[in-house]
Amino acid sequence: MRLLIFGQPKYLQNLRPLTGMKTETAIGIRLKKPATQSLRYAFGILWLTDLIATLFLFLVPYATELNPLTTHLYNAVGLPGVILAGTAYAGLVVVAGHLLSKPVDSLFVLGVISVYAVCATNNVILLLFRRPLIESLIL
Repeated sequence: MRLLIFGQPKYLQNLRPLTGMKTETAIGIRLKKPATQSLRYAFGILWLTDLIATLFLFLVPYATELNPLTTHLYNAVGLPGVILAGTAYAGLVVVAGHLLSKPVDSLFVLGVISVYAVCATNNVILLLFRRPLIESLIL
């Protein structure tokens, strides 16, 4: 295939397009999805559960949130601050998962899922039974 464009110098008219070459642009950054789809779903569900439970921690009088950043944002802007903090934490996890190499990203996401599982379970048990998880397990 030859491109003939008027006004083009003769030496450029005889060039054939190169095949098999890939071009990359600096504008589009392609991030890989971390881990498996089931791990991503588990993270999303546990994150959402923890976020909802954390919102309720600010609404009930018998429980308090211990995370200082979440508490600061709640004091600054109210419940939207809690959502902002939870979204920022999830964003950091997603970015870190995208940046890590293949075997490490699955382990990272699995570790985060474990932490969210413990936090969400503790928050839900605290809200339902007015006692934290560790106290419920020991007594």
